[in-house]
Amino acid sequence: MSIIEKAVSELGKVRASAREAARSGDTVHKAGSQLVDSTAAEAVVPSPPEKAPAHRPATSRMINIPFDDLHKRGMLTPATPRSMIAEEYRTIKRPILRNIEGDMAADIRFANLVMVTSALEGDGKTFSSINLALSIAMEMDKTVLFVDADVAKATAGRLLGVPRNSLGLIDLLEDRDLEVADVLFRTNMEKLSILPAGRVHAKSNELLASEGMKRLMMEMSQRYSDRVIVFDSPPLLLTTEAGVLASFVGQVVFVVGAGRTPQQAVVEAIEHIGQDKAVGVVLNGNRRRRMGFGYGYGYGYGYGYGYGHEEFERRSAAQAADSEGPAVTP
Repeated sequence: MSIIEKAVSELGKVRASAREAARSGDTVHKAGSQLVDSTAAEAVVPSPPEKAPAHRPATSRMINIPFDDLHKRGMLTPATPRSMIAEEYRTIKRPILRNIEGDMAADIRFANLVMVTSALEGDGKTFSSINLALSIAMEMDKTVLFVDADVAKATAGRLLGVPRNSLGLIDLLEDRDLEVADVLFRTNMEKLSILPAGRVHAKSNELLASEGMKRLMMEMSQRYSDRVIVFDSPPLLLTTEAGVLASFVGQVVFVVGAGRTPQQAVVEAIEHIGQDKAVGVVLNGNRRRRMGFGYGYGYGYGYGYGYGHEEFERRSAAQAADSEGPAVTP
């Protein structure tokens, strides 16, 4: 059994009680080859926030994403729409988009909030989150807001060209007078905007796990309901705020490093994800080019990249050596 099959199998075991509950009233839906469990969360749903004030004028902050650098790192870019990695992410994003606006949209709360995470550092979740955001933004009718929620590292922001010390997520949580539009960056990709991690803060972990974060997530889901909001999250087993973030979103893309992530770490990390989430598992860095589907709660999918995070790390290290800077390891 492959690690992707084990991951989805363990996901099913952890959520066996959810399937049992489905027999007494909850509904299990099937869409094509995907299986999504729509068990309702037991917690009392908080009242919606008051209607947000009218939008301010679109932010004038603008950055140019360094697509040439991303391409050199083996990542997806608009200039390579027919590349192997572009085709792979087309398949990965399809169930996510179906959950937002297809038959499953009514069953997944906050379906347009998509968290990309992993069990441990170095599994390739930043590589995957950026590629996923770019792939969705390349759709004809989709707009993406990318949120760098891994505030301790802010690797995604650096890769995307965000200036150092830019206002962002942490500043929004600390300063209630700021609005989301005040800290967004427009980019040279028309349908992609970026919310950076924000400035370094001594209590960033506490801010991410606060009620303020909960309110912000609800506001973003409602105010930007026409957008797919992709979060690059910290690893689930290394920070407490990752588990809190997972409780706010509707969908989770869980990245497993091929030949890298221990099976036990996968099992433990999956236990941090709520039973009311649609969960996809991506196998990153596998050199065997085959695709496997796993079935259980949520949707399961796995990819074996011809090159993926391994090549990304190699090229990042080479570039860092040339510039005498640190290597980028998401």
